[in-house]
Amino acid sequence: MHKIGAIILAAGMSKRMGEPKLLLSIQGKPLFRYVLGPVVESSLEPIILVAGKYIEEINQHTVDYPEIKIIFNQNYAAGMSTSLKLGIQSIKEHVDAVMIFLADQPLVSSTVIQSLMEKYEANRKEGIRIVRPEYQGKLGHPVLMDAELFNEFHTIEGDSGGQSIIKKYKHVMKIVSFDNPMWGVDVDTPEDLMKMKQYFDSEHNEE
Repeated sequence: MHKIGAIILAAGMSKRMGEPKLLLSIQGKPLFRYVLGPVVESSLEPIILVAGKYIEEINQHTVDYPEIKIIFNQNYAAGMSTSLKLGIQSIKEHVDAVMIFLADQPLVSSTVIQSLMEKYEANRKEGIRIVRPEYQGKLGHPVLMDAELFNEFHTIEGDSGGQSIIKKYKHVMKIVSFDNPMWGVDVDTPEDLMKMKQYFDSEHNEE
């Protein structure tokens, strides 16, 4: 088995939301905390969370997760790429691959995490270096990337994240399909937040 770590990107500026979205409450819990549980419960290790402007608040809300290493991206305003570079730099000596998560994706599923890891293990010998989910045909996160690609992160800029790397290496990528579109939803706007709250309310009412 290869050692796979996790990077959680939590340094965004929330420009479309107009306020720090990762701290917004859904059923009494900050939005970003929803992704932490499935990641910690998995076999991913180490776990790096890259925070920015709101690192103090994020630290306060993660005291019960000592297994998560929180690092500060002082260049958070320059876009997601700076957080990815910092995360890769922090983890690259310790892993064979990394799974990259968005902290604004509250319904990320343990099923997805496990499936991506299994697909990677089953296909790495055949040359596969990226494994990515699609939710009812829409590509999304988390994305698993092999350590052989880590040097490529030096080339990324702005908010494009790792999209240029994925495009360059799509010939060594496997896609795993899932039927639940909500698993891949990230919260960017007030409308997204409202829909997510409605989803949680409906799930809670069905229990």
